[in-house]
Amino acid sequence: MSAQPPPLPSAQRPFAPFVCFSIYAAGLAFNRLYKQVLERWGLTYPQYLVMVALREGDDRSVGELCDLLFLESNTLTPLLKRLEAAGMVERRRDPADERVVRIRLSPQGRTVADELVCVPTEMIAATGNDDETMRELPDLIARLDRIAETLRSAAG
Repeated sequence: MSAQPPPLPSAQRPFAPFVCFSIYAAGLAFNRLYKQVLERWGLTYPQYLVMVALREGDDRSVGELCDLLFLESNTLTPLLKRLEAAGMVERRRDPADERVVRIRLSPQGRTVADELVCVPTEMIAATGNDDETMRELPDLIARLDRIAETLRSAAG
C-alpha cells in the first residue's frame, strides 16, 4: 500500500496538510475534556500531571518535575504554590542543599492522586475505545513521543 499525499488545502480546510495543526486541534479537544473530567477534584491539566508524577514518584525536586513535564521553573512554581494552597502538596527545602525545593504529596493529595487513576480510562473511553483504536494507541503515542523529542532537539 503506497502512502497517500496529504490532501490539498481548501478554503474550508486551509490547515489540512499541517500536522502541527492536527496535533494542536487534538490537544484543544483533550484539554476541553480534561477540564470537565478534572473539575470534580478542582485540578487543571498541568496540576493533574504534577499529581500523577508525584503519585508515581513522591518527594521530587522542582527541577525533576520541570524535566518530566517539559516546563520551566517560572511556569511550574506558581502552579505548585496553588497546589500547596489547596492542601495537595507540601513544599520544603532539601536539607542537603537549601537551593533545592522538594515537593511531595500531602495526605489529602495522596488520596486525590490515588483517585485520579480513573482519569486515563475515562479519556480513552472518550476517544472511542474500540478494538482498532486500542491496538493503534501505543503506536500513536510512540510516534508522537518521537516527533516531540525530534522537535525539542531541533529547537535546541
